Amino acid sequence: MKVIEKISEAFAAPDGGERKKGEVVFSFEFFTPRKKAEVDGLLGIIGRLVAHGPAFCDLTWRSGSLATDDLTLDVVGKMQNVVRVETMMHLTCTNMPVPRIDRALERIKSDGVQNVLALRGDPPTGQDKFVPVPDGFASGLDLVKHIRAKYGDYFGITVAGYPEGHPDVIGSNGVASDEAYQNELAYLKRKVDAGADLIITQLFFDTDIFLKFVNDCRQVGITCPIVPGIMPIATYKGFVRMTSICKTKVPAEVAAALEPIKHNDEAVRNYGIHLGTEMCRKILASGIKGLHLYTFNKEVSALAILMNLGLIEEVRVSSSLPQRHPARVLPIEEDQHPNSSTMEAEKQF
Repeated sequence: MKVIEKISEAFAAPDGGERKKGEVVFSFEFFTPRKKAEVDGLLGIIGRLVAHGPAFCDLTWRSGSLATDDLTLDVVGKMQNVVRVETMMHLTCTNMPVPRIDRALERIKSDGVQNVLALRGDPPTGQDKFVPVPDGFASGLDLVKHIRAKYGDYFGITVAGYPEGHPDVIGSNGVASDEAYQNELAYLKRKVDAGADLIITQLFFDTDIFLKFVNDCRQVGITCPIVPGIMPIATYKGFVRMTSICKTKVPAEVAAALEPIKHNDEAVRNYGIHLGTEMCRKILASGIKGLHLYTFNKEVSALAILMNLGLIEEVRVSSSLPQRHPARVLPIEEDQHPNSSTMEAEKQF
């Protein structure tokens, strides 16, 4: 099932009118592990989170060898057919000629997966700027167009949105110029017009910036659902790394709250849960009914935020995975030391 259909189903009233009062859709993001030995542990985490009823879960793409591709593809197939959650796979253009892109798409299609998050991807290791490989795509827009042209309506296509502007256009002052920001909105609309039906945003910590972004999208004619990407702060080191890579604005009050506790991981995690909860409350109060939580393959913070919001019950935790016969799941090849980071640090063009 396409994620957009599931979201629309959840949001629609029985008579086809306004959204159901209080209806909220949430989802979880995970990253592909580096090694085969880590897969079962990840599937266990996903299974426990899936017990709480997310609309879908997605898995990041790791560029590397064909064996790296197969590791991601195998996990995606097992998420869909063994864990039994509607699954979305990230797919990037990094080091991916078109035949290799189609290999991945054909594989997930055979596994019954209907959802793709189409991204440009990070520049290859050792490069400062993105350069497409021969017979590859230069942008997420090219990838969206290709998926629609070759596969028709089979796949639901999600794209990334950048409330503060893409990191490539954020200046040394930490802000995208008005012209660059408007160009970003126009480019996002081109991706939607080319066939994308859902937008998930880059992380942010200033909810006013996100709400302005949604309004700005509507002003330029983007009408598809826009789901905020929420990153609970788990460690200070991780927070600094991600906000630096993504060039994310850190509100003064957040920086002030973290400074005295930055060497206390438990205190930082608890603050991250509090901040994430308050951000989500403000977003939901604005009328937006979807939340996408970046888990970093951890359970505690994402579940705590959802419990604080009253969206899940603490007792609903499953110790075993529901089973169904997979449509097609190939054995995982040994890891080939891919030349990219485990986690997509940022969603690129």
